[in-house]
Amino acid sequence: MAIDYRNDITPLTGQIIDLYTSSGINRPVNDPDRIGRMYANSNLIVSAWDGDVLVGIARSITDFSFCCYLSDLAIRKDYQHAGIGKKLVALTKEEIGDQAMLLLLSAPEAINYYPKLNFSRVENGFILPRTR
Repeated sequence: MAIDYRNDITPLTGQIIDLYTSSGINRPVNDPDRIGRMYANSNLIVSAWDGDVLVGIARSITDFSFCCYLSDLAIRKDYQHAGIGKKLVALTKEEIGDQAMLLLLSAPEAINYYPKLNFSRVENGFILPRTR
């Protein structure tokens, strides 16, 4: 399997929704306009492709100098456990450089994944949750 990694394109909304649905990530896949806005307002998108098929994505918001919020990391189910997520995180970190921290909120089912990628758990975070 030869996976191509790209940081110079934004996948089509339909491709993103298909990937999200396949990956099991909880995102508003029934609201294509919202998905489109999520990507239009993100400034670092690293994607993984098997030919024309989007198999993984890392979507971030960053200032490229102090902090980066990794909003989404999703891998198509039949491509999970192949190192694609690890590579997407590494490429994201490479893009933001060593002066910027990489921060994320983990889904409960992925809580044990991120320490394997050298993420440290933080206890000083706060959240105002979405109301819809």
